[in-house]
Amino acid sequence: MAKSLYETLEINENASPDEIKKAYRKLARKYHPDVNKDPSAEEKFKEINAAYEVLSDPQKKSQYDQYGDNMFGGQNFHDFARGQGGGQGVDLDEILRSVFGGGGGFSSRGFSGNPNSFNFGGFNRAGGYEEEDLDTQASITIPFATAVLGGKQHISLKDGTSFDIKIPEGIKDGQKIRAKDKGRKIGSRVGDLILKINISPSDDYTLDGNDLIKSFDVSLKDALFGGKVDIETLHKTISLKVPQNTKQGQRFRVKELGVLDKSRGERGDLYLKANIILPKIENIDKDLLELMEAKLPKE
Repeated sequence: MAKSLYETLEINENASPDEIKKAYRKLARKYHPDVNKDPSAEEKFKEINAAYEVLSDPQKKSQYDQYGDNMFGGQNFHDFARGQGGGQGVDLDEILRSVFGGGGGFSSRGFSGNPNSFNFGGFNRAGGYEEEDLDTQASITIPFATAVLGGKQHISLKDGTSFDIKIPEGIKDGQKIRAKDKGRKIGSRVGDLILKINISPSDDYTLDGNDLIKSFDVSLKDALFGGKVDIETLHKTISLKVPQNTKQGQRFRVKELGVLDKSRGERGDLYLKANIILPKIENIDKDLLELMEAKLPKE
């Protein structure tokens, strides 16, 4: 059984919906009259759109798969369309409506037989590809740690659907990610959900580009005489060596414990800012306290 619509899109009869869409986009770009100046390109472009109109619609495709070109009187679609329109001003919308019934055709996607009004889920008059947008937009707020480390975030939509989405490591505030096949659905076509990411501020960290800044407590003894302080960071727990005579607010750099910059394939640094904790006077030995009061310098 001949099935010329598949030949028009240059695919086989077992092609998946994604393969059908991919083939259509490729050929539509090639033959759009604003791009291809060959006199026959316009007619070819109409045939490509007609084939996609049928094969992208599950109900129409099912009918066509059952009867093939017998639906066109045994002719291939090209010859059938020319016979219907005499090769001039062919109204493919009306032809498909008469063959498949109902109010289908190209009107729902903005196509008409008028070559000056092309806007069929493909190209605008400027020559740019412009398929009907089934994508939807939403915004979510994620924890600061998830933005830095990446992970899963549970999404609940207004229509009651919910799912987990993968958050890439190092995502930036205001950046958008795409949840495939979570947008609007028309026939066999499904759009994506475009999520704008908002990042919750952190109580512990300040972000400076791809670097992180965090304060840590250090005892007066360790600040004066040196020591080690265990610090829990977003990535892991580290043991920081604090040198003698550490000052309030002094910074220590820990390489590559900041935020990943995917474009450069590098990770920022972590800067740890010392916060010296003074002991309570009542907890200091009396003799030491008297000695400190007598001997400690004022500057």
